[in-house]
Amino acid sequence: MDLTKIPKQFCENIAVALSKEYFVMSMLAGEAGVTYALTPQHMKRLSQYILYQIAEYEKQFGVIEAEWTPNIQSPLQTKDIMGGANGGGKK
Repeated sequence: MDLTKIPKQFCENIAVALSKEYFVMSMLAGEAGVTYALTPQHMKRLSQYILYQIAEYEKQFGVIEAEWTPNIQSPLQTKDIMGGANGGGKK
């Protein structure tokens, strides 16, 4: 597979949910998204791979300044897009 020929999108957000059996990870770009189900072992390997890639990046380009806050709520909610609780702005 030639990775230079694969279409690319800017990922704006990633959401993850979990159960005992699997993780569900959605990668969102605008109004489009792709969702993946991963076993716990696969998710752990993915996190290790990402940490490795970040370490390699920081060796080459310097430390990435970023702060992660769990459970942060997006300022834009589905209810805002759909017109609130009354279903699409209809009264």
